[in-house]
Amino acid sequence: MPERVKIHRKFTGGLPLRPYKALSTGAAASRLTIPKRLCISMQQQSGAPAMACVTPGERVERGQLIGVPTATLGAAVHASACGRVHALEQRPVPTGSRLVVADCVVIDTDPEPGPASAPGADHWPGDRAGRLAAIRRAGIVGLGGAAFPTADKLGCDRACETLILNGAECEPYISCDDMLMRETPDSILAGAAIMLEIACASRCIVAIERDKIRALETMADAVRRFADERFTMVAIPTIYPAGGERQLVEMLLGLEVPSGGHPIDIGVVCQNVGTAHALANFVASGQPLLSRIVTVTGRGVEAPQNVHAPIGALIGDLLAHCGGLNERASRLILGGNMMGYSLPTADIPITKSTNCVVALTAEDVRDDTTEWPCIRCGECAAACPARLLPQELLRAATGRRFERLTALGLVDCIECGCCDVVCPSHILLTARFRAAKIELAEHRAHARLADAADERYLRRKDRQLREADAARHEQDELKARLAGDEASRRAALSAAVERARGRKRSPDEPE
Repeated sequence: MPERVKIHRKFTGGLPLRPYKALSTGAAASRLTIPKRLCISMQQQSGAPAMACVTPGERVERGQLIGVPTATLGAAVHASACGRVHALEQRPVPTGSRLVVADCVVIDTDPEPGPASAPGADHWPGDRAGRLAAIRRAGIVGLGGAAFPTADKLGCDRACETLILNGAECEPYISCDDMLMRETPDSILAGAAIMLEIACASRCIVAIERDKIRALETMADAVRRFADERFTMVAIPTIYPAGGERQLVEMLLGLEVPSGGHPIDIGVVCQNVGTAHALANFVASGQPLLSRIVTVTGRGVEAPQNVHAPIGALIGDLLAHCGGLNERASRLILGGNMMGYSLPTADIPITKSTNCVVALTAEDVRDDTTEWPCIRCGECAAACPARLLPQELLRAATGRRFERLTALGLVDCIECGCCDVVCPSHILLTARFRAAKIELAEHRAHARLADAADERYLRRKDRQLREADAARHEQDELKARLAGDEASRRAALSAAVERARGRKRSPDEPE
């Protein structure tokens, strides 16, 4: 065991929860046979989706680029197996907080997996800008759940002092990071060293929860072998949600991330251990992000375990690999039981952000959705790790008071579900806040459209006034010119008449 490092301070709120991780950590991660069909989403990361660059009927190789980033905040998408493009279609795919409909490339795979397409000799350039571009082309994103493009996180222009390598994995049921740290500690540290160099950080803190005994041992041994003074191992308390970025920063450094901000605002970058492993694998072999470990667990699965699965495999394929669902299975959850959400079907493809599928039994599920009035006990505020006032947020969300929601810091809610667990009235607070975030985003979008329309209207009125003034000025000039021309004409006519009269009066004029 590594030496216990004293934590700077405990973060606010949080709860001790039953982990349920032993269900899936009894054996090493297995490997899923390539399914006959893959459905690879173009919405694999936070930000704009990629644009498919293949056509139906086209032959693709493993590792071939099939989705091109369309915006700065984006990452490429690759074929995770050899085969032929069956179709380009829209399907429901999972994201961090809900299912969305996204463009997908459906591939009929070959019976044999085949080698990955060979990278170019310069897949890892020597300069920082080139390396960031290479990470984006490799499709590497955060594998902790948010799927934020790694190139954008490491390439921020703000100064970075500390890299936190997040191996906490505090959510119940999820154990994919635990298994990865047991199996590939050297690769994880190699990826972290690359991150240190790119982010220009001076130190790396490897944070792992204390209940992950084997992961702590293997990672501690790897740190000793690595012999890099910039690396420090920290065993953090097993309190949910200790794996949140803000909570890690508060525990390890005693710093608070500003409201609405990010850790980089105070010189910190947090990266998941899975992301570090994917980066090291890309640098060593040139292979883009094609697969990940997914925890398939719960008492509704015959053989819970961690599975190495290609991106685009259906959740039904993973369940079948684990022996299928038993008769006790009642509900499928994507993610853990705290921050996950229900799936209507297993015909959903996994993405880079898919870390866990839980099959719950009827005993695990709360079917009674009866809510009692809020009694203002304050338990939700005491448990909130973001220092929010959930009872006040609930009132503002119910009344659609968007300005109040903004003032109360709805954007800082991490949707951890702690308030749901402690609420004696059984109010589904997290679901309300999740919906309120969507409504607030729509309200702001409508407000921006209204402001833009108002600005266009004011510009149009100003233009019309200017055009009216210019028209009046032009008319005044025309009238003045016409008046001047009339006066000149009259003067010329009078002069001609006078000359004519003068000639009639002249005696010397011949008859």
